[in-house]
Amino acid sequence: MLWLMKPETLPEKIGMMLFAIAIFALVMGLVLAVVDRPNLPKWVPVSGYLGPSLVLITFGLLYPGLLTIKNSFFDENGAQFVGLNNYVRIFTDGQFLTVLRNTFFWVALVPTVATALGLVYAVLVDRTRFEKLAKTLIFLPMAISMVGASIIWKFMYEYKPAGTNQIGLLNQFLVWIGLPPQQWLLTPPLNTFMLIVVMIWIQAGFAMTVLSAAIKAIPDEIIEAAKVDGVSGMRLFWWVTVPSVRPAIIVVLTTIAMGTLKAFDVVYTMTGGNFDSSVIANEFYSQSFVQNQPNIGNALAVLLFIIIMPIIVYNVRQMRISEGER
Repeated sequence: MLWLMKPETLPEKIGMMLFAIAIFALVMGLVLAVVDRPNLPKWVPVSGYLGPSLVLITFGLLYPGLLTIKNSFFDENGAQFVGLNNYVRIFTDGQFLTVLRNTFFWVALVPTVATALGLVYAVLVDRTRFEKLAKTLIFLPMAISMVGASIIWKFMYEYKPAGTNQIGLLNQFLVWIGLPPQQWLLTPPLNTFMLIVVMIWIQAGFAMTVLSAAIKAIPDEIIEAAKVDGVSGMRLFWWVTVPSVRPAIIVVLTTIAMGTLKAFDVVYTMTGGNFDSSVIANEFYSQSFVQNQPNIGNALAVLLFIIIMPIIVYNVRQMRISEGER
């Protein structure tokens, strides 16, 4: 039975997976058998259904979160209390200031540009003859994993010395117009913006989908009344469409912002965080598992949590306001 503790071969790994599924089914079966009986006190079925989830959340989320906060105030060995030294280092060390600067660019550009592109695209293709095809084309990147999209764009940015055949489409275009090829992913801070383009390409489809649904939900009476008053074109867009879909715009902005703050795959796949292109999520991984500085990694994780929390609170508040208006 030692293979259950450390499976190595493929059959052992499959057996471990089946064993885990069987244990899960057995536990859930016992829980349902106990709580799904008549004449039981109300707290019994409630505890039976919510208990396993609360246990998993407690030991899989809350406890590690509290442990991370605690360890962020200790040194790399977790033995000596250093107070706020880890946080001071993050906000004073040049390397980490670059990480914070890059993260700011990501959060400032990705949500705004992706939402703007999604909104404009949704308006332009709304109720057109090729609406379904047009929406499918911009939504396709959402069906690709972050790593897959990063590999695609890494080929797009591929660099070869001048005078040789270019593999990267972007550098080939530069050669066609008589300009030398560029090392897009090796030149800071240009490489950060090149990575941001990839994230925008991925998220624009999500923004378009949500905002397109919101646009279709605008009552026809409002549009017709605006047209009767002589409002059309850009004025119709700014004075009618945008205010009508404002709650959806806020949801899209905040959702993409949270995803952007946690961006890891794109940076790790394309540059590995090298050449001054790292962001908080990638640096957290690098410090914790590569640089053997778990104290800094913990502090970065806490900092990321602190930054995300106001966005989540604001998003929830806006959703409640929107539901109250309905």
